[in-house]
Amino acid sequence: MKGTILSFEQALSMPYATLRFVHLGWRVIRIEAAQIGSHLPGDPNRYIGAKVADETRHSYFVAPNVGKESIALNLKSPEAHKAIRRIIKELDVDVFCCNTLPGRYEQFGIDYKTLSEVKADLIWAGISAMGPDYPHVPGYDPIMQAMAGHMELTGDPAGSPMLSGIPLIDLKAGDEVYAGVCLALAERAMTGKGSRIDVSMLQAAASWLITTLPLVDIDCDPSEITRSGNEHRKFIPTNVYPCSDGFMLMAIGSDAQWRRLTGIPRFHSIAHEYRVNNNGRLADRIQLHKDITEITSKVSCSELGAELAQSSLPNAPILNIPQVGELEALREKRTTTTTPEGKQIRMQPMAVDLENSQTEFAFPPKYAEQTGSVLAEAGYSADEITQLLESGAATGA
Repeated sequence: MKGTILSFEQALSMPYATLRFVHLGWRVIRIEAAQIGSHLPGDPNRYIGAKVADETRHSYFVAPNVGKESIALNLKSPEAHKAIRRIIKELDVDVFCCNTLPGRYEQFGIDYKTLSEVKADLIWAGISAMGPDYPHVPGYDPIMQAMAGHMELTGDPAGSPMLSGIPLIDLKAGDEVYAGVCLALAERAMTGKGSRIDVSMLQAAASWLITTLPLVDIDCDPSEITRSGNEHRKFIPTNVYPCSDGFMLMAIGSDAQWRRLTGIPRFHSIAHEYRVNNNGRLADRIQLHKDITEITSKVSCSELGAELAQSSLPNAPILNIPQVGELEALREKRTTTTTPEGKQIRMQPMAVDLENSQTEFAFPPKYAEQTGSVLAEAGYSADEITQLLESGAATGA
């Protein structure tokens, strides 16, 4: 099944959600804010990073927005509200998405009640900081990482709380929209009815606290619910260890794996009786970490990795981002796009392999590039489009 999404989106969370539908071959039409005064128009992410194609397509904007179309409407204008409803009806839009403040839904004419009256089987999905019960609370990924405890759980226990290296909560919220829309589509196929999906970034982030939040009511030790650096709080030894030429993550997840580790000649010396089970290793984890560091620091990552692999022990060198892109398991799965000047850009792979799916996607649209064509497709005449543009209700490329 392929359908059409109309999305009032910006930043990352919702653009990532709709990108997953682009990967399915869906049509995604972005609504962006119309040009007002001298301010930079549209999605602020258009202007972040190095310029790739023109002033409205900088590096941070590219990957989440390939294969999409862009129209620009002034959502404070009643004429723009009418245009949205007309586009939904005439283009038979399946899903409407937005990631603006819930307090603006009705003001912008994009609330579920209004749009579902145009198309009864419309699926409506919104992302916000804390859901519609908190309509005026803004939310960005770093703020949510702080509020949801993710920063408290990340970093050195002797240091400050830290952000994740990637915008985890933006991406988690986007995945929840993707999953929710897929479920709603399945239900609509059976009932013929549309539905509303509200994703709270805070709630989505807190749902990942499965290994920590329940421990509060199980009389846990405070060390179990705070920062532990690279060390696993329970499975010992699981940690990052220095090698002579880099760093290696080694994960020992059972007593059987421990026996295999200490069966490797270079690790014989750490095989003490009080370490034969995980609880013993947990009690002795500080000294054990020092003992392993003393051993691993004298061997290269490749040699150590080969020995661990020979004993079927999970391990991985700490790769930088260019190295990740060249992994044999990923290199041929990366998606691509091509700039207007003809330069190919290799991007991230899809989350999962999709049968007969494309991996090359059109370069992201210029700001408001398809305003005129989409309005014409919705039945607006050339004169009507000109009037919308001249009145400020819409902006064209």
